[in-house]
Amino acid sequence: MVDQREQIVRFKAEFFKALASPLRIRILDELRGGELTVTELRMRLGVEATNISQQLAILKAKNIVVGRKQGSNMYYSCRDPAIFKFLDAAKEIFNNHLIDIKDMLEAL
Repeated sequence: MVDQREQIVRFKAEFFKALASPLRIRILDELRGGELTVTELRMRLGVEATNISQQLAILKAKNIVVGRKQGSNMYYSCRDPAIFKFLDAAKEIFNNHLIDIKDMLEAL
């Protein structure tokens, strides 16, 4: 039987795999403001609707986004707003890394 720690490690690995696409991260950034349709995402991101739909399917399969049908439209939103905190933390780590590189280059 898989213990709880192993389940958490596996969840994290699957979560990171789901975020391992620049387009999926861009989609999540667009969903910060609330629900959007594939058409709205296509217009904002300049990417073909089929590509956006494929990426949304991956995010949906990993329970990162959810869809809500209204009339003929499907509206997508982020399932857990804590994901935005995670993405913000990743951005902060990236910025800190850039500062370290800048400092190192200035020291040369």
